[in-house]
Amino acid sequence: MAGALSYPQFRQALRRGPPAPAYLFAGPEAVLRDEALQALLEAALDPAFRDFNYDQASAAELDPDRLLALCTTLPMMAERRVVVIRDVQAWRRRTRARAAALEYLKRPSPETVLVLVQDDDGEKRDADIEKLVQAVEFEPLDAEAAGEWLAEKAQALGIAFERGAAEHLLAATGHDLGALRAELAKLEAFSGGAPITTAQVGDLVGVRHGETLDDWLGAILANDTAAALRLAGPVLGQSGLTGVRMVGALGTHLLLLGLAADARARRVPASGLGNVVFGALKAARPGGLGPWGAVVDRVKAAAARWAPMRVDAALGAALDADRALKGTRVGDEEAVLADLVLRLAPTTRKEAA
Repeated sequence: MAGALSYPQFRQALRRGPPAPAYLFAGPEAVLRDEALQALLEAALDPAFRDFNYDQASAAELDPDRLLALCTTLPMMAERRVVVIRDVQAWRRRTRARAAALEYLKRPSPETVLVLVQDDDGEKRDADIEKLVQAVEFEPLDAEAAGEWLAEKAQALGIAFERGAAEHLLAATGHDLGALRAELAKLEAFSGGAPITTAQVGDLVGVRHGETLDDWLGAILANDTAAALRLAGPVLGQSGLTGVRMVGALGTHLLLLGLAADARARRVPASGLGNVVFGALKAARPGGLGPWGAVVDRVKAAAARWAPMRVDAALGAALDADRALKGTRVGDEEAVLADLVLRLAPTTRKEAA
């Protein structure tokens, strides 16, 4: 089979032609996996006979005979059927079922679309299976793509946003698709057709405008120690955020800042610093950041205030905080973050400017 498809490439392939005989869905973004499966069912099955021609099973519970029976049963009054087998990573321990799957995949039934789903357990995909299927990777979306996803879903639900409201929703949820999907369900019931305001997003999500993780990071990079101290508690109290995650996001910003500061020390023109930062983001594609454009602007603006030696010291302080957070009680996290912010505070007027 050809190389793995991204989710957008998978959608395009479905629009262009019939589905493949077998797929392997893998990757950590479960929301996109769910959407891909729904799109496949809509493309492959006649809605009138869907219940007769759609089966699901767990790989851990399948013996070879049951597996082959699912895959070779003929569709009822339809062109094809769809079989979804989840948790295929279990076949690493169930070698007989895996061997039966490999034999089937060498000569798959033309009337069956088989979808193998591997949960994100940190393990690599089965290379032998991948050779015989069309793999589809579901990676977390970057901030820009998450914004496009939100706009598409909001339009489908009839939800409109006033200026800045969608951006605040993305920032408040950390661009997490699962959280965005849950908040969209609330907004659909709440809006009544009127555009959603930034304040309404804050009320529903529980994160006020100006009190997001991005705001905390921005305050630190801008040398606004007072604001960073004030924001640490409200940001830490938000659903899904922990001190470790906050320090991880800060560490990523500091690494980018180090690259920009080093480029500035090498007399790279100010106009070129953005390219340095954006190139690093594109190469590493780190998760948990805001829109890349905003990150680039934030780092560029801070580069003049952060010398390379100061960035190195800040990275050491962030590492110390990460270790402390992983060994402390939840109630003490805010104190660790406050200590970190104070250690990162500028020590001279030149740095603070």
